[in-house]
Amino acid sequence: MSTFVILPTYNEAANVARMVAALTGLGLELRVLVVDDASPDGTGAIADGLAAADRNVHVVHRSGQRGLGTAYLAGFREAIRLGGERLATMDCDFSHDPAMIPGLLAAAEAADVVIGSRYVSGGRILGWPSHRRLISQVANLFVHAFFQLSARDCTSGFRLYRRAVVERIPWDRVRSTGYSFLVETLLWASRQDGVRVTEVPICFRDRAHGKSKLGWREAVLGARNLIRLWWDVGRRGSRAGR
Repeated sequence: MSTFVILPTYNEAANVARMVAALTGLGLELRVLVVDDASPDGTGAIADGLAAADRNVHVVHRSGQRGLGTAYLAGFREAIRLGGERLATMDCDFSHDPAMIPGLLAAAEAADVVIGSRYVSGGRILGWPSHRRLISQVANLFVHAFFQLSARDCTSGFRLYRRAVVERIPWDRVRSTGYSFLVETLLWASRQDGVRVTEVPICFRDRAHGKSKLGWREAVLGARNLIRLWWDVGRRGSRAGR
């Protein structure tokens, strides 16, 4: 069963080669898909060099349109086109430990969506300042209040999906382009009949190289998108019940 690891990148020149080496070095025959948003630091060119040297490395170059959510979507589409059956998503900055991939794959034997979770027993966060912890905690409280999702960590980007789940997500209804895309994706995946969602504990480490893309502005925009989603889901649900 072909497993693709999708790595959205923007200015990750300091990390992309090390991350690809860590993933391909796991001995799991993973295929790595770098989705680069025209990084001015040369990340895309580095990824092209890696792909030229290893047939299991692929690159998607995007220009104009940017954002974590649309990068994941572009990665999903390309991975499915290339025959991927299990689609993993993670950050390229080593805040998600590639050594945890075997744990996600093991859990996927009995689940359709596996979340690398900071908020289940055994999960933890290292190196985050207090404001980052607050953003994450408030975001998850917000999501649980609005959507009643069972997962403890609804905003984690370290995930593994079965292809069929991704193909059944109504992408025409997904509006987020940033971090709230993770919540929308989980919501539509969880609403599918029979889909099993599970979480495995991870240690999330703050990035050592480069600059984080998450701040209060992104959090506010994400909250706005989720309120719109809540309104849309509720309105359509009430219409269906008439």
